[in-house]
Amino acid sequence: MKLYRSIAIGSLSLEGNLFLAPVAGWTERTFRSLCVEQGANFSFTELVSAEALYRNPGHYGLGRDPATCGGFANIGRVSAAAKNLISRAENERHYAVQLFGANPDAIYKAALQLAPLQPDAVDINAGCPVPKVVKNGAGSALMKDPARLGRIVDAAVRASRQALGNVPVTIKMRSGWDSSSINYAECARIAVESGAAMISLHPRTRSQNYAGKSDWACIADLVSRISVPVTGSGDLYTPEDAEQMLRETGCAAVMFARGVMGNPFIFSSTRSYLENGAWTPVPFTERLAAAFRHLELLAADIGERTACLEMRKQFCAYTKGIPGGAALREKAVHAQTIEDYRTIIVTGT
Repeated sequence: MKLYRSIAIGSLSLEGNLFLAPVAGWTERTFRSLCVEQGANFSFTELVSAEALYRNPGHYGLGRDPATCGGFANIGRVSAAAKNLISRAENERHYAVQLFGANPDAIYKAALQLAPLQPDAVDINAGCPVPKVVKNGAGSALMKDPARLGRIVDAAVRASRQALGNVPVTIKMRSGWDSSSINYAECARIAVESGAAMISLHPRTRSQNYAGKSDWACIADLVSRISVPVTGSGDLYTPEDAEQMLRETGCAAVMFARGVMGNPFIFSSTRSYLENGAWTPVPFTERLAAAFRHLELLAADIGERTACLEMRKQFCAYTKGIPGGAALREKAVHAQTIEDYRTIIVTGT
């Protein structure tokens, strides 16, 4: 069976099965656009607070009435960074907005506000392990309350049917809260019964955070249990990792998260490997060029000063493994302008 293949998620048809995961602090539209250029077939925004979105849509550049607003509206104070977080990149054919929250009504109201963006799917976050998310019952805390998780999916499905053209609702989850409560199968079953069209599984528990190894056997087990596509995530850093996950688990798609940081080329490399059995590492010069282009695009979206500050962590990822990378990173943490970065990249000083 071909490992690189098309996939259908409800009414959404995708030509390939290499996805960009929702990664907090990383998958704003600028970086998503670079990944799409390199072959990402489907991309997800960073997690967006449902409460914040429906209470202050103007902050995200959205109008308050999803039935009448035709695009970004200057209601309240629009944040360029927030707008950049949820808006579609110009080259992004298929993307999903990921919402997080513990209140089904908030999810419903937030999803309605997405109408002007015309997302191809709405994704529910049931996997984020960070304390500020789980303390309010959202993210991976939903794994402790499968019934609530079902109501949240149902709320998003209703909003999609009423205002979003009935685009699919998907959900990304972990294997459970801790080792004594591995309940991904139950949560996935309830999510599908509530209308979810795809389950993305990162098979670590919340208590593991990102430590240890993800248990891909959970992905294979879930594939055998449910009728909708299962996307696998966790410990995907190379094209060989993606090939192994697809072959071992039978999942419909793979979702790159930490493995894509500073490496949007992983999509083109993985497709090459899946289709031809070989791939060529990207030269360091090309990685640095991508980093600088990333900065320029980000500056166009959110302003030069903010972009230069945001780019510091991104630059660290782009230069990982590059000869002399540590020295470049030391200089980059003091960069304040695009010209500072240009000097660092071109001359190394």
